[in-house]
Amino acid sequence: MDHAPLILTVVLDDASQAFFDRARERWFPAPLNFIGAHVTMFHHLPGERLQSIREHLVLLCAAQGPAGVDVTGLRSLGRGVAYALSMPEIELLRSRLADLWRDDLTAQDRQRWRPHVTVQNKEPPAVARDLLTRLSGSFVPFRATATGLALWRYRGGPWDSEAVVPFAT
Repeated sequence: MDHAPLILTVVLDDASQAFFDRARERWFPAPLNFIGAHVTMFHHLPGERLQSIREHLVLLCAAQGPAGVDVTGLRSLGRGVAYALSMPEIELLRSRLADLWRDDLTAQDRQRWRPHVTVQNKEPPAVARDLLTRLSGSFVPFRATATGLALWRYRGGPWDSEAVVPFAT
């Protein structure tokens, strides 16, 4: 049985994913950038529960259609920058999943969810403030679409895909 933790992310439409990936490739420190841009829903689910977690995802995603994601602005992470997201339908789905997995959630995953895409991290605060200022000056809100959920296995390096579960169409 594999006990390495699981990470759950939101799958975005191809054009939005490409936009965020380009931004991350440009501003995330290259030696640390071994995964694509992502919207993390849960950071640490128990790896030994893979089968039941996957079953919950299949069941709930079958009842969820593609959902609008508003990219509303930029957010400081102190040592990085993220695009802030608003996605009420997906927030409701996350709440349902959190209720199902309540006993397995870490303190971090029990906190209020603030969806975002990190495009810079682990930089000196002054570098992060400069990027936030530059990006904020030209930012125009836009709309993306959430098309499903992806489940990943974390073993310390690049993430291993365990499942991609599309929303109903």
